[in-house]
Amino acid sequence: MSLQTLVDYFNDRFEQEHRSHYRRPFILESGLVSGLFGPIRIGPIRISSAFAPLYEISSRAQLIGHVSACSVSAYDDDFQRGKIVDCSNLLTDVIKQPVDFQSIINIDRLCRTVHLLNALAIRQAGEILMLDVDPRHILGIKQDHGAYFEEIAVKCGLETKHIAISMTVNNFYALHHTRLLEGLNNYRQRGYQIALNVGHLYAAHGVTGLVTKLSPDYLRVIAPENNGRGYAGAESQRLDALKTLIGGIGGRIIVQQQNPEEQAPIAAMPGFDLVQGGYYDNRPDGAPHRLHLPSESPVAITP
Repeated sequence: MSLQTLVDYFNDRFEQEHRSHYRRPFILESGLVSGLFGPIRIGPIRISSAFAPLYEISSRAQLIGHVSACSVSAYDDDFQRGKIVDCSNLLTDVIKQPVDFQSIINIDRLCRTVHLLNALAIRQAGEILMLDVDPRHILGIKQDHGAYFEEIAVKCGLETKHIAISMTVNNFYALHHTRLLEGLNNYRQRGYQIALNVGHLYAAHGVTGLVTKLSPDYLRVIAPENNGRGYAGAESQRLDALKTLIGGIGGRIIVQQQNPEEQAPIAAMPGFDLVQGGYYDNRPDGAPHRLHLPSESPVAITP
């Protein structure tokens, strides 16, 4: 099935489901898919995709998948040079309007559909596609989490076992961990892999219980930078604790790089075998290079 056929299909579907807000939001231009979002009175924004490579460095930097993020620009701007943003900020920061659960659910679904369509051009069989889900999306769905998106994935020929649903760990939602666990486990029952995005190491405090109860497939952590004097003792202890924790439940740590060349030594430490970022794209040792969207390829995607 051609990409244009898929775009037309999802335009029909979104138009039927959201007659007053999403009228044929998907656009295919120059082989890239973007989605329009926002009320006409302020001008719609264009949402496209940026992908950070996910490497298994223990196997000579083998590319095993991609981590998606939103690239946002005004509708009449060059969306090839869009700004990388957290999907959860699109409503609160860009649109400047009261946020409700249904709005979060709708924008989450729109973004993930755009990412999935764009991933068809770069993804190889068996590779992982990691997609963020807003905690408010999980809280807003009462049951059957992942069922809606499973239909979209199947239409695109992708099995749920090759999709990793990633949720950022946020202390703001600590009181809702029980419901979040239920939602993430619903995704898991449908075959999705699960990732928790801890972000910076200082945010890892207090996530032990959540990680132990959920047993995620992946734990995403932003690597500290080496300032030439080694890594701070507290950071080293947190890293060791996280390695022990995730290793004990059969999961894997993904080292996220913001300054890849300086943070590369962290990825080489024992216990780390997955790295998110573009440092290995241009290695001379034969490590694979893969297309990124938009044209300004991100080195790393930050939560």
